Amino acid sequence: MTAARSVPPQDDVLGYFGTLSNWGRWGDDDELGTLNHITDGVRLAAARAVRHGRSVSCAWELAAPGDMERSTTTCPCAADMPGAENMPPAFHADRHWGFSSERLGITFHGNTLTHLDSPCHIFWDGRMYNGRSHELVEAATGSAWGAVTAAANGIVTRGVLLDIARVRDVPWLEPGQGVFPGDLDEAERRQGVQVRPGDAVLLRTGHARARREARDTAGFTQPGWHASCLPWLRERDVALIGADSPQEVQPSGYDDVLMPVHAVSLVAMGLWLLDNCDLEACAATAAELAQWDFQLALAPLRLAGTSGSPVNPIATF
Repeated sequence: MTAARSVPPQDDVLGYFGTLSNWGRWGDDDELGTLNHITDGVRLAAARAVRHGRSVSCAWELAAPGDMERSTTTCPCAADMPGAENMPPAFHADRHWGFSSERLGITFHGNTLTHLDSPCHIFWDGRMYNGRSHELVEAATGSAWGAVTAAANGIVTRGVLLDIARVRDVPWLEPGQGVFPGDLDEAERRQGVQVRPGDAVLLRTGHARARREARDTAGFTQPGWHASCLPWLRERDVALIGADSPQEVQPSGYDDVLMPVHAVSLVAMGLWLLDNCDLEACAATAAELAQWDFQLALAPLRLAGTSGSPVNPIATF
């Protein structure tokens, strides 16, 4: 069966900023956006999705050097540490214990590291989610609106994996191939799962497998969500979307909106994004257990004024 792949014209996609908007839906001061869909009942339902007790990570490992700048300090005997003489006697007299510590520098936005995007990450015509001005983001203090700390209590909900590469019977989607609403419907049908309000929808294109098999995935061309999926996600009241790519198909196919999924999701819908997942273990587990829903847990760092956070999403089946 071939899923329908109707491509909306650019004017329709630009119209999504109005037709799909959630501005004011949860009040003028709301910063959570679609995370409001994750109610106590949704979290309880997510707990009931745990039927086997098996957990898998949906994140890439961060390596140094490469993904981060790292400086490691090792001290085999803490009593020999500079300044130990100024510590309490019990400290500098104990010659048994030592330690190591790190200083890390990470730029997590981009096309490789697994990270969460909060609403202040993207502006459109100088505005953020719920109509706030980009001027609320300052170089010294970060954003006073829509920062990742809005999700300080964590994101725990029911996750649904839609394995589009499996549906199309390919190892991976090629760069530039988009995923359309018909693909989502077909994945639901084949996998016997239904996306519900408050769910996190994770999209497997096979891009992570392509990365592992040493294909060139470092550029700005990749598979992912097509902009035509945005009304589908709005109609389902999805709380969060993720993908094993930098989220959306590139090129987007639209001259005047380079990244429509990022822009419409974060600015108009307040839909949080989970970029660059590694969904291979999740997909293999789902196929083995014949279970495509699970409890998804994310605990973003409480980084004040920050437009996102590196995360390690955990799927528990």
